[in-house]
Amino acid sequence: MIDLRTLREDPDRLRASQRVRGEDDSVVETLLSLDERRRAALNNFESLRAEQKSIGKSVSRASGDERQSLLDRAKELAAQVKAAETEAAALASELDELLMTVPNIVEEGAPPGGEDDYVVLEEIGEKPVFDFQPRDHVELGELLGAIDIERGAKVSGARFFFLTGVGARLQLGLLNMAMQQAIEAGFTPMITPVLVKPESMQGTGFHVAHDKEIYRLPEDDLYLVGTSEVPLAAYHSDEILDPRALPLRYAGWSSCFRREAGSYGKDTRGIIRVHQFDKVEMFSYCRPEDSHEEHLRLLAWEKEMLEKVELPYRVIDTAAGDLGTSAARKYDCEAWIPSQGRYRELTSTSNCTDFQARRLKVRYKDEDGKPHHVATLNGTLATTRWIVAILENHQQADGSVVVPKALRPYVGLDVLEPLSR
Repeated sequence: MIDLRTLREDPDRLRASQRVRGEDDSVVETLLSLDERRRAALNNFESLRAEQKSIGKSVSRASGDERQSLLDRAKELAAQVKAAETEAAALASELDELLMTVPNIVEEGAPPGGEDDYVVLEEIGEKPVFDFQPRDHVELGELLGAIDIERGAKVSGARFFFLTGVGARLQLGLLNMAMQQAIEAGFTPMITPVLVKPESMQGTGFHVAHDKEIYRLPEDDLYLVGTSEVPLAAYHSDEILDPRALPLRYAGWSSCFRREAGSYGKDTRGIIRVHQFDKVEMFSYCRPEDSHEEHLRLLAWEKEMLEKVELPYRVIDTAAGDLGTSAARKYDCEAWIPSQGRYRELTSTSNCTDFQARRLKVRYKDEDGKPHHVATLNGTLATTRWIVAILENHQQADGSVVVPKALRPYVGLDVLEPLSR
């Protein structure tokens, strides 16, 4: 949720953010009008309430006609106070509902435009050159006995799969390595719930009533998370944090669930775009003035992981029109996928500034003794999708796959061999 004070003091900043996102900037005028009407209604209520209290004190000291006059006025005021309170509450509710639909203000420097208008910041590593016809991850997964898509579809439907044998070992090793790196960097490891209340989902920035990507259990009014960012963001909801503990950094391991409602016909082969996957997610609470540097630190930790698995990748600065609701700035790391001849996203890290914290009421008390909202940030450290890039980039002519050196202690193998051996 955006800061009303920022809206009043610098409405042009929100207008510019809306435009660069490709959103309607007329919402700014609507918000300003509602805010002004709400404050006027609240002032009217408080003025009437003060008069009501004053008359209440005077009645006990009055007598005769004066007392009756005061009683008549008190009766009138009771009705007026109730009406004024109702009006102020209705306007406050209308303002809050509209505020919940407005995305975060984009950080200065983010590229304008939509999905294809990202800026490539750097390319790291050399793309593999094969002296044989490379296989894609599906064929490799079958040869290795690592991925079983056919039985995943039989059991659960399209976009589900089994990781079997070395496939399961590869994922567990990868995520364990990610978690160990996070621990060494000072993160607290967390195994998070995968079902959350609507207020947790909404507070993180998802529109539960309209987001078709979210799985919902209507009988329990619970939602399956698409990322452990959601339970980690809500972990300190309605709390005032000790400023001496900031930044607070957590690494959450969870299964993630996405309906992929808008992806019909996209990535139907393999495990790139699926309904269920596992992920280790970094999450940070920090002071807002420190969030820009914290964002760069999260990106650096993502790059460190990618270099451990020896993947060629690039870093992109995501365009404003492709940012999620909560993100003010987002960087993606995309690995080279040989079978597709292009880069695909493996990690993303977002600076959500104080947007989520306002919704979830996560604050800290500064030296002035007043509560301030924290900033929240998130970043992917490893996911199931990484298996695609690891298999394809490290394959050999006989269908075996060399395990990256840093990953070998976690997988327990140097090379993944085809089953026929």
